[in-house]
Amino acid sequence: MAIKTLEIKTLEAKAANVYEAIVVLSKRSRQINEETKLEFTQRIENLVALPNANDDMDEEVSNPDQLKVSLEFEARPKPTEEAIEELMNDQLEHHYKEVEVKK
Repeated sequence: MAIKTLEIKTLEAKAANVYEAIVVLSKRSRQINEETKLEFTQRIENLVALPNANDDMDEEVSNPDQLKVSLEFEARPKPTEEAIEELMNDQLEHHYKEVEVKK
């Protein structure tokens, strides 16, 4: 995949400062990565077939459906790239936790 440049000023416009934007993007990209891992695992588990009694356990048999799913997931944009797109398109909201002061 080609590297896409990003102006710092546009990133700063979406958050209070650059560091805050980076933290927001990193947290969102981790969420996207976890969702992708979960989806990938579920789809691969659906494709796994029970081995036949005649099959030799030492041989590795490639499943074309598993290969197809793997290639599909490799072709997807990286989680960081998706998080940046969400932030730039105002699809990503972030806010601070409200902290209660105990008296």
